[in-house]
Amino acid sequence: MTDQLERDAAPATATPVETNLRPGYDPRLANEDLAPLRKQRWGSYNIFAFWMSDVHSVGGYVTAGSLFALGIASWQVLVSLIVGIVIVQVFTNLVAKPSQRTGVPYPVVNRAIFGIRGANVPAIIRGLIAIAWYGVQTFLAAESLNIVFLKFIPGSAALATDYSFLGLSALGWISYAILWFAQAALFWGGMERIRRFIDFAGPAVYVVMIVLAVYLVSRAGWENISLDLSVGEPLDLWASIPVMFAAIAIVVSYFSGPMLNFGDFSRYGRSFKAVKQGNLLGLPVNFLFFSILTVLTASATVPVFGELITDPIHTVERIDTPFAILLGGLTFVTATVGINIVANFIAPAFDFSNVAPSKISWRMGGMIAAVGSVLLTPWNWYNNDQAIQYTLGFLGALIGPLFGILIAGYYVVARQRIKVDAMYTMAENGAYWYRKGVNPNAIWAMVGAGLPSVAAAVLTRPLADLGLVDLTWLGNFSWFIGCGIGFALFVLLERMRPRVPSFEGETEGVDDGSVSEDAA
Repeated sequence: MTDQLERDAAPATATPVETNLRPGYDPRLANEDLAPLRKQRWGSYNIFAFWMSDVHSVGGYVTAGSLFALGIASWQVLVSLIVGIVIVQVFTNLVAKPSQRTGVPYPVVNRAIFGIRGANVPAIIRGLIAIAWYGVQTFLAAESLNIVFLKFIPGSAALATDYSFLGLSALGWISYAILWFAQAALFWGGMERIRRFIDFAGPAVYVVMIVLAVYLVSRAGWENISLDLSVGEPLDLWASIPVMFAAIAIVVSYFSGPMLNFGDFSRYGRSFKAVKQGNLLGLPVNFLFFSILTVLTASATVPVFGELITDPIHTVERIDTPFAILLGGLTFVTATVGINIVANFIAPAFDFSNVAPSKISWRMGGMIAAVGSVLLTPWNWYNNDQAIQYTLGFLGALIGPLFGILIAGYYVVARQRIKVDAMYTMAENGAYWYRKGVNPNAIWAMVGAGLPSVAAAVLTRPLADLGLVDLTWLGNFSWFIGCGIGFALFVLLERMRPRVPSFEGETEGVDDGSVSEDAA
């Protein structure tokens, strides 16, 4: 491969401190966390566990359950879930490769495409999205913890109703604070502690969800369970096809955030083959079992509780057994902390550190995100459709263009060749300096793809409300619109005025991802 693998394969020596930093790296672009890894230790199971933590969240179950409200049959929901997750697997493998090969996180890889300074644009956008969702997920986990407090400490009921500050009850603040500090402590322990946590969290949630499904099915009786959970008038085959496409798009959009910055994790993979195996187990295989559990659990709530419940927190709350409430509540807290750490804590940690590496460490970047999540008071806007549509809808719509540009830049334009050390120099004759540190082709492609993507996500509903034209269905496809246009536009601009170097014929210091691992 490159000298990267030679360093990884070298036997341990008695050097006092082993650092990732190399001589000549500009401190304005490098610190210990952003520099290429000397050792990549994660195997397939670690990647598999990462996806278990990412999938087994309250939001994941609610998103999967919400597809039944689209009016399609259960088998069509299941097909949509699986097709959607296979698409996620394919795209995740694409974005994983450049980071695994070079050992650098997502914002650093973008330096090869957007430029040394231009890479801060996608980094900040992804970081802001992560801050918002970090607050939301912490709030959801706090709701689970509230249930435990209310069940086992009756006096806490007064804190849930009589006192409030900035729109959140005193009990809500207590639960939020407990989880905020717990997540901060976990994050502060570094990636190795996080790896151990997600190795445990994903399987633990699976055990509880299996127990919950078995309990509800046995209580309801198999003969009383209907797997057809569609809401409203059932659609015929032809009418259901576009709805299934919308369901597939919803699945892809739900995973678009962690999919974009998956390089932050694939960089730790000991080989690209191990990363792909982990993605296979963690996405289609894991998600298939997860989907079956979701359908069974939701189906059983109808005969047991007399109504369809797709939120597992509410399901556990309805079980009038102290042990079940304690186990379920703490489990869903663990599940939500798991997805929050992997999807919404690590991403801004690298992204904000990338802006000023000499001043903002990886830990400092993560704490900026954690503090910012509180200042946003997510409990005040989480149930506000307009706030989500115009704020997160706008930022989220930019994920597609950023993804398309990165994939086009690495695979089509650069032909999988990256000069690693060139991503850490501010020299004006550097390979990725472009124009004052910014590749204008990447910026123009992002703007050109971002406008229609944002319009599809944000403007279609107001237009429909005004009675002008109903294009709200386009909102589900904003990621695909942005990704496709961003990909095509960046390739076109690079064909017209090439800027990204492909290092054709060069070998020294160049990682060539087109060469197989066995041949490297």
